[in-house]
Amino acid sequence: MEAGATFNIVIVGQTGRLQYEAVLFAASLRANSPDFRGRLLVAVPQPGALWSDDPSIRDQEILDLLERFGAEIVPFESVHFGQSYPYGNKIEALAAMPKDEPFVFFDTDTLILNDIAHVPFDFERPGASQRVSGTWPEIELYGPGYTRIWKSLYDKFGLDFETSLDLSQPDEFWRRYLYFNAGWFFGRCPVEFGRLFTDYAVSIRDDAPPELVCQSLDPWLDQVALPLVIHALGGGRDTIPQGLLDGAVSCHYRMLPLLYARESDAVVTTLEQIAAPNRVKKVIKRYEPIRRMIYQGRGQKVRALFDQDNLPRKEQAIRNRIKKNGFWMR
Repeated sequence: MEAGATFNIVIVGQTGRLQYEAVLFAASLRANSPDFRGRLLVAVPQPGALWSDDPSIRDQEILDLLERFGAEIVPFESVHFGQSYPYGNKIEALAAMPKDEPFVFFDTDTLILNDIAHVPFDFERPGASQRVSGTWPEIELYGPGYTRIWKSLYDKFGLDFETSLDLSQPDEFWRRYLYFNAGWFFGRCPVEFGRLFTDYAVSIRDDAPPELVCQSLDPWLDQVALPLVIHALGGGRDTIPQGLLDGAVSCHYRMLPLLYARESDAVVTTLEQIAAPNRVKKVIKRYEPIRRMIYQGRGQKVRALFDQDNLPRKEQAIRNRIKKNGFWMR
């Protein structure tokens, strides 16, 4: 599908941190993507048996602000995951989205930096974020390796394992195997995508192959199932040009201290500009990390701790330095 084609954007919002991040996402989209003609859909889980408390957005000022930025609230029911695995929201929300309309899903802790309408998505070949490290599986000394673990999953769902491999990477190196960050992904139909995502994730959770006996699926379940979904739907690596999402067009910052520590000046400027208007500030400053990081200057103190051109190689080292200086918040 050529750049400029219409598609919808989906994020998940719920009470607590995510509702404030949803405001920042919506504000950044409207500020920086003037040519976007699709719908911004905020999927909101509804109270039910799988939640001990009501997860929905009930703050009217938040709802009004989202509406002002053109967002539409779409409620959905938690059937399989809920509070026990909140990452499952992104899986189950897709069933409530408009059928047969191309979509891009983003984690709520994302900022749009430039016009997303100009990204040349090929919705017939779904893809996902490759800003990822080898977090899963964790190979045990006497256990199965990457090939046996991943092949057991492809075999379970009748998928061709060999065509998923990047043969330019060495055998038993994690990059050889299809693996994504679930911070963004896209496809031609959210209902089709969500049905496979749900089926695969629930089946892996409830009836994993024996090769996974030593592997943790919390929080990795969504990232274990996602490559299988994308492969089954004819997608794969590099289905859009590199350097756009997770680059010039979007930033998945994850937590505000990490944003200030390691992201570009352009990302920090975007964040502080969209948070500046009084109508935004009076609402989102109620969330303490936003108030302290953005409005009380703690974020700039975090930024001063690091040389953004020479960051520690491991994220844990970044976190540790922030915590040592008393600035960590989430």
